[in-house]
Amino acid sequence: MSVSKNRGISLQQSEKKTLRSFLLLYSFMVLIILFFSAFIYYNLQKELMLGKQNSRLKEYSDELISKIIYMHENFYDGIEYPRSKKYRSAIYDGSGKVIFSTLQNKSVDLNKNIYVIDNKIHFIRLLERYYLGAMYLVIEIDDNSGWFNFVKNKVLIYGVLLFLFLVFVGYFLLKMILKPMRDSIYLLDRFIKDTTHELNTPINSILINIETIKRENLDQKSLKKIERIDIASRTISNLYNDLTYMALNNKVVSNNENIELSKIIKERCEYFKIILSQKRISCSLDLKDGIYLHIDRKKLTRVIDNIISNAVKYNKKGGFIKVTLKDRYFEIEDSGKGMTKRELRDIFERYTRFDKSVGGFGIGLNIVAQIVKEYHLNIDVKSTPDLGTKVRISW
Repeated sequence: MSVSKNRGISLQQSEKKTLRSFLLLYSFMVLIILFFSAFIYYNLQKELMLGKQNSRLKEYSDELISKIIYMHENFYDGIEYPRSKKYRSAIYDGSGKVIFSTLQNKSVDLNKNIYVIDNKIHFIRLLERYYLGAMYLVIEIDDNSGWFNFVKNKVLIYGVLLFLFLVFVGYFLLKMILKPMRDSIYLLDRFIKDTTHELNTPINSILINIETIKRENLDQKSLKKIERIDIASRTISNLYNDLTYMALNNKVVSNNENIELSKIIKERCEYFKIILSQKRISCSLDLKDGIYLHIDRKKLTRVIDNIISNAVKYNKKGGFIKVTLKDRYFEIEDSGKGMTKRELRDIFERYTRFDKSVGGFGIGLNIVAQIVKEYHLNIDVKSTPDLGTKVRISW
């Protein structure tokens, strides 16, 4: 698969991820707005319905009060509390205790004037005089208007249509916003791809020619110059490998094999030997032989090189690096600047750099994290400011 095709896939995946994240958040916000709008609409419709019922219920209450007054003034044994087929009623004393009731729903809120409860409408009226010891009169009728189902269906239909419309609008607005960003990222990716491609041949040429130079025939001044060229070439080579890996977006087919870790660790430490000597950093190895890992050699090289590279870059002159290999892990420890707990949380984020005076793009540990995740390994980083850092890869 070509680099450009892989980057195209990467951009599409990144854009889809951004779209999904935005649409989820946007949809959630739209739902909240629609919910409150529906709630307000529901209450308005309820108030309109109750307003229409209010005059009728007031007439019922006037009719009942007249009967209660007659009952109060002409009370005798056997007299019955007034009843009607049009409504049900109840009277309560000043403490809220029921005196008499024909209500079907006994849950009455005497502090309200009119309300709906379980498809029943309650109308509360405060009596001007205490007839039969009553202070409150309650009228109850069935809510047969069907307003609730009407409002519910209307809210659901229009709510769903409005929700889909707003999500549709949000989707295309975001696509328009992302287009210039997508174009910029594409141009940047093309630049990285083209740059890495152009760097490959000269870097390899420099490294091969340096290796063919017989250093024992050089004077001290020339030897130092060659060493500087060697260090610079190896640094660029390491950066080139990282950029190539990133440009391919980890789409290279893995050629997994059983690799003896002690051998490849020694090989990579030897690769950094000249860079270590320049900063007078000692490198000690505590490696157990016979430990194998089934992994792609190039990817394992990227993991080891990036961790050692950071241990060198952020180390102090005259410091140390210690590489340990045991049965279930290998660990690289340095005596460098270290990191705070806050910095540790972001070390695997791409382009994260805590010290701008040190070279690099901040992609090394991001690549390490990708490879570790791919092979289901574990990575643990412990660091103390001004004391150093330990990076452990375990399995």
